[in-house]
Amino acid sequence: MDELEVDAVAEVDLDEPALIEGLPGVGHVGKLAAEHLIEELDAESTLVRRIHSREFPPQVSVGDGVAELASARLHAVTVPDGRDLLVLTGDHQAGSNAGHYVLTDAFLDVAESFGASEVYALGGVPTGELIEEYAVLGAVSHEGLIEPLEDAGVEFREGEPAGGIVGVSGLLLGLGGRRGLDAACLMGETSGYLVDPKSARAVLRVLETRLEFTIDYGSLDERAEEMEEVVGKIQEMEGQAAVDVPSDDDLRYIG
Repeated sequence: MDELEVDAVAEVDLDEPALIEGLPGVGHVGKLAAEHLIEELDAESTLVRRIHSREFPPQVSVGDGVAELASARLHAVTVPDGRDLLVLTGDHQAGSNAGHYVLTDAFLDVAESFGASEVYALGGVPTGELIEEYAVLGAVSHEGLIEPLEDAGVEFREGEPAGGIVGVSGLLLGLGGRRGLDAACLMGETSGYLVDPKSARAVLRVLETRLEFTIDYGSLDERAEEMEEVVGKIQEMEGQAAVDVPSDDDLRYIG
């Protein structure tokens, strides 16, 4: 296999689609959001490209006994009375710095071949603690995109995220901007400890407003409830551990 191979699975006519990227990252926020979008708009979704690369881990996924080589996938989504979409998702990011550049260029090449001029990278920004209110932070390729995204509920905070944006999400901004594309990264706040459906929901709500589509959140809300149960059990275990910590008097008997 070559270093990079792009398989043309299907051809679909799209009207100036927006590229939406949701690969694995902090809290799996982007991946959850992109996959939920594809699932909810399944009737209008078509797998159009599958991208294989030696930058992905040397493994296959297995479903119903059938193996599938690691890949990134692009779905074309025609949205009734809304903006057409090109949704990128997958199970892996590149394994090297150079690989991130190679893959991002390939993603942008495919997006431009379908007529895309607008890019939304989705991800999470870690807070290091459990949160109740899920803000969505933004970064853009040029200042003209800030005001319309603020109108959609995105917050722009000076110097955040502090460590910058790494991986494909960051490069879609940098390389997309160099190509003259309108590129934005939408980052849902998340603890960073667990898969976070609530953060993914907050990011999708911004996209709903910005790109004028409507989806149901029932299955995502169910996953959020499951995660809340997990968090509750963790907190209960942590509380029990704190109760069981021996006192100074107890420690005197050790040794």
